[in-house]
Formats: sequence, structure tokens, C-alpha cells
Amino acid sequence: MTALAPTLQAWFTERLITQRHASPGTIRSYRDTMRLLLEFAHQRLRTPASELDLQLDAALIAAFLEHLEEKRENSIGTCNARLAAIRSLYKFASLRHPEHAELIARVLAIPPKRYDRALITHLSDREIEALLRARPERPAGASRSGDVRAGDRDRPARLGADRPQTRRRPPRHPGARGLRGKGRKERITPLTKPTTAVLRGWLTERGGTLSDPVFPTSRGAPLTRDAVARRLAKHATNATLSCPTLRAKNVTPHVLRHTAAMRLLHAGIDATVIALWLGHESVETTQIYHQADVAIKERALARTKPTTIKAGRYKPPDALLAFLEAL
Repeated sequence: MTALAPTLQAWFTERLITQRHASPGTIRSYRDTMRLLLEFAHQRLRTPASELDLQLDAALIAAFLEHLEEKRENSIGTCNARLAAIRSLYKFASLRHPEHAELIARVLAIPPKRYDRALITHLSDREIEALLRARPERPAGASRSGDVRAGDRDRPARLGADRPQTRRRPPRHPGARGLRGKGRKERITPLTKPTTAVLRGWLTERGGTLSDPVFPTSRGAPLTRDAVARRLAKHATNATLSCPTLRAKNVTPHVLRHTAAMRLLHAGIDATVIALWLGHESVETTQIYHQADVAIKERALARTKPTTIKAGRYKPPDALLAFLEAL
């Protein structure tokens, strides 16, 4: 048998870190997947993780994915992401251990599970205004959360994915911000005049150096995605008093990103430009906003002409067909 540990370690150090230069987020995600898989295999096979052979077959992997969905209540999307990490490991193992080609092929043949894709959630203009008014008055020097939300109204960035959050690299154009998003792609995104004014005021009040985070915590570290989400959820709860429709929506930072994209779409901006603004790899990804926009469909429906044919009942041309229709 072939020990699993050397192959697993080589996959991380040689393939992911050295050859592919995978991002820290990818490394953490794959690490968590392997930790969960090895713990599951240990419980199933009664073998310590360090002593496991390359014997984790398709049946065990399928049982692991079912365990994630049923016991840990992970979403299908999360399970598919775990499967992608496992497939990456087994593709690497296929080059080092061709003697296990049959076992590896069976694992690689496990397909990702299909799932329902709900329409995106976005906010209406009334809900946006209610959210912006929901922040209570704060003393001077404590206005960070308000600045975050003022910028989020027209925010194209993904919190936790788009970098940087410092002023180390000034933008190439006034009123714009350089971002590094998914796939380490850099892009320049313009900011609206109100957002630019708010950020300039906050940076003047905050002081510090170019290497300091734009939105620091009390300890000076960058404000995390979870911290922003908690502040946003708090203000969204307060906003429900003046806008009850917000109760039916889970307002997250990504919902604000969707809202900004929908505002561009309603303004008649081409989908290609929206994709560039959001940092999408393909314009096809931007189609989710067309699917969620009822106004576009209503305008298309309004342009159609009603038919002049009178309604009637279909009559089969043959007695046998009439018999079949009556069944």
C-alpha cells in the first residue's frame, strides 16, 4: 500500500504552494477540507490519520460528502467546493502513483451535485435610504461605521476578496481606487463624488501612514468582513422600523454589491461595463442581474402586441386522435 501522508504533504508544498502559488485563502480552504476528510476517515476506518494509506476510495469520499451535507448541514455549494479540493489532490496523486489509477479514476468520476440557484437579493432605493438613515448619531472620532456604509452604497468590491485596504498604493486616477480581486486580477474602480468626499474626510480624521488600514479596528488591524457584516446587520435591524420590507431580506455586504450592480443596470449601463466594474471573469456572470430585474422583462412585455386570434378549443382532425385526447 502507498502511504497517504507523503502524497498529501507534497500536494500542499510542491503543487499548491510552489508550482501554482495558490493564495492563502485557497490553502486554508484545502487544508480544512483535508482535515475534515482525515477525521472522517479515522472514525470510519479506525486508523490514525498519519497511518492512512491511499485507500480512500470513491465510496468513502461519497460518504464523506453525504456526512458534510446531512450531519454538518453544509450547503451543496460548500460540499462541491470540498469535492473540488479532493479532486485536485487525486489528480496530483495520479501522476505519482499510477498503480492506483483505477481507484483514483473512480474518485475523479464523482460529479458535483446540482442545486437550485435562487435569485440574487438586492435593495430598492427606499430600502437603501432607510439603511443610510439607520445609523445613530455617534461622537466625533467614532464615525467609522458610517463611512463604511456610505462607501458601500456604490461598492463594487468583495469584502475579504478584493485588496488592498490600505493607502500604500495611490490610485492612478483621481476619484478612483485600485483593487486586487479574485484571481489576483487588478482593476481600477471609480468612486462616486459623495463616497470620495466621505472617504477623504475620514482619512483626514483618521490620520496615520499610507501603510495603515483605511478602516482599522481598535487594535489597528484591518476591519474584517465579519465585523463589517455585524455592523451592517445592526443598522439593517434598525432600518426595519421605517422600512418593514427589510425584514424579509438578509442584508449582507455582498447584497450591497448586488444592489450597486442593479443600480447600474437600471441606469442602462451595458452588461460588459458592469462586469468590468465588478471584476467578473466573464460577462456571463453578470446575467444573474438580468434574471433578477423584473423591470427589463416588463418593458419587453409592454412592447409585444396582443394577438387578435380568438380563443377556442383544439379539435383533433381524426376520430382516433379525438379518442386519445379524451383519455
